[in-house]
Amino acid sequence: MARGGGNSGGSGINNNRFADLETNDRTPSEDSSSPYFLSNKENPGLFMVSAHLIGSNFNSWNRAMSMALVAKNKLCFVDGSIDKPTIDDPVYGSWSRCNSMVMSWIFHSVSKDIAEIIMYLDNVVDMWSDLYDKFHQGNTPRVFQIK
Repeated sequence: MARGGGNSGGSGINNNRFADLETNDRTPSEDSSSPYFLSNKENPGLFMVSAHLIGSNFNSWNRAMSMALVAKNKLCFVDGSIDKPTIDDPVYGSWSRCNSMVMSWIFHSVSKDIAEIIMYLDNVVDMWSDLYDKFHQGNTPRVFQIK
């Protein structure tokens, strides 16, 4: 018999103990494909990138952080493609937890001086935009170096 059980007789009863996990009755925070999902392994102290943002390394930090956020299905929180729901929206609590989690990940991936600058921003979209506005460098210096 396959692991997880199954229908072992002709009774028509489904003995699969995981059957309730296959329904679509899960909330967004329980659905692993939802951006509102946070696994037990995700915590505010998680280091997402190996090098802290110090300012001059913004382009490489931004790329590494973006890849990490895509892998965690959380880039939509920083790029603004998920709007902040109203407080009476059923997903508000999930949005607030994810927003805080991603903000914490960013705090832990920037230098202390930069963390002090972004500490009092209320949402991760503002934090991400502020970092971009302060530290983004166009490709002109890189194109010049390549030539």
